[in-house]
Amino acid sequence: MRIPRHVAIIPDGNRRWAKEKGLPTFEGHRRGFDQIIKISKKARELGIKVLTFWGFSTENFGRTEEEKTYLWRLFIQAIKKYKNDALKEEIRIIHLGRKDRLPEKLIKEINDLINLTKDFNRYYLAIALDYGGRDEILRTIKKIKKKDFSIDNLNDKIFNRFLDTGFLPYPDPDLIIRTGGEQRLSGFMLWQGAYSELCFVNKFMPDFDEKDFLKCIDEYSLRERRFGK
Repeated sequence: MRIPRHVAIIPDGNRRWAKEKGLPTFEGHRRGFDQIIKISKKARELGIKVLTFWGFSTENFGRTEEEKTYLWRLFIQAIKKYKNDALKEEIRIIHLGRKDRLPEKLIKEINDLINLTKDFNRYYLAIALDYGGRDEILRTIKKIKKKDFSIDNLNDKIFNRFLDTGFLPYPDPDLIIRTGGEQRLSGFMLWQGAYSELCFVNKFMPDFDEKDFLKCIDEYSLRERRFGK
């Protein structure tokens, strides 16, 4: 089996899963988080070097204060719960997205885990919080402008360095998986995903298990990647 170096996941369908089962929205998010932890472990077993999850988009700020508050608590709990795994398995944590709009307590937990794992290079887990692909590109342009780079000298290699994924050994996902049945990227990793293989799964994230993840990897391994050549 050909194993991708970098897999990115859009974990969609938590709220719809909860609604179908007559459960609170919050329970859908909690169950989705549980599956993410299990998928992370399976990815390491397969030898996948980089795993990215999109936890909260720039557009998600339009949700209710109650739901956002619950999500912040859930993110904090998940980070604390994952800390032991990160240290034991030598997983470097990377944050993708903005930090200026996230709660201070959440930012502190993220930064603490980033600092604790900054010297690891065995595995990488990128967590996209307050992330949007267009927003990332605009922020990258502003970063480059602050460095007084000449636009005439700008190329892909330089641009990649200033993206949120600039710290990753393989910044471009080989495979992007979206659960929930939707067949779009919704602005996720617009620059990095230019040549990514796409896998759309007709299951909500709380039902997406290790076997489903393996099916996506199997499908990826059968595809021929030509990169326009």
